[in-house]
Amino acid sequence: MTHQILIVDDTEINLILFAALVKKIEGCHSKSFSSAPQGLAWAQSNDFDLAIVDYMMPELDGIRFIELLRQKPGRENLPILMITANDQKAVRYQALDAGASDFLTKPVDQVEFRARVSNMLALGDVRKKLADRAAWLAEEVRKATSEIVERERETVLRLSKAAEYRDPDTGGHILRMARYSQLIARGLGLSVAEQELVLESAPMHDIGKVGIADEILLKPGKLSAEEFEIMKRHSMIGYDILKGSRSKTLQSGAEIALSHHEKFDGTGYPKGLAGHDIPIFSRIVAVADVFDALTSVRPYKKAWPLEDVKQHIKAQAGSHLDPACVVAFFEQWDAVLEVRQRYADAD
Repeated sequence: MTHQILIVDDTEINLILFAALVKKIEGCHSKSFSSAPQGLAWAQSNDFDLAIVDYMMPELDGIRFIELLRQKPGRENLPILMITANDQKAVRYQALDAGASDFLTKPVDQVEFRARVSNMLALGDVRKKLADRAAWLAEEVRKATSEIVERERETVLRLSKAAEYRDPDTGGHILRMARYSQLIARGLGLSVAEQELVLESAPMHDIGKVGIADEILLKPGKLSAEEFEIMKRHSMIGYDILKGSRSKTLQSGAEIALSHHEKFDGTGYPKGLAGHDIPIFSRIVAVADVFDALTSVRPYKKAWPLEDVKQHIKAQAGSHLDPACVVAFFEQWDAVLEVRQRYADAD
């Protein structure tokens, strides 16, 4: 293995001596600077394995050199060997605080120089190998986790489609409303992880419809009061199907299934929750679900014109829908229209 060693010393004879000593160490070559600012500029933009820095230098002393070098990302663990005089203990303490790894005292002993440099390079090599292995392990974990997440996503989507296929006219509803939900979450400033979670869990909002009889679920006309009470059970059925899972996605799906028909003013079901007592994901999905339902064709209705839908949703802010979610939805309007077009139902 070859090693690049940076030498910074304002005394020319020291540069020549240190470079000669470095050359005697197998696989090592050096880059020397008599100007500390020039050496620092090179060190901040080039890769190397060890820095040998004198303390007493004009313009920029060794301690300040180390402080500035340590501030550069990727240089936090770089071995740095400082050259000091025998009587400079206070300087050594300062240098340790600044980030020096080890010291050599003047006059420099050649045997000690080679031993210290070789040991520091060997320790640096071990640190690099450990870092590389840690990075490799992290990448392997990421790959394995990604595969698990992808399988979970596929399972969730297929499970959600099981409910949607009870009503073949809903088509891409779960795909559209999930992406509308993600856009609202983004507009609300939720974290990327939360945006991904609502995207993955929103399709399960109506999973409870698998427990509703066809004569009610597929009825083309308006439901009677008794039939509507039965239909309302789908929220609790969906919750019962999904609750208790260790999966964050299914936990979130259970919460959405239970609460996405709650209304901001407390007149929804099944619990009559109001305002911010309604889970945020359920408030988000409510807006996405209403928009997609109104803009889609169903056996019992035509799709509403977009302007009518916009007016209706804005009018429902504060009563049915969370006003903040409504604002976030329309702030993403161009993206909403793109999703609507991309995942449109087949004619």
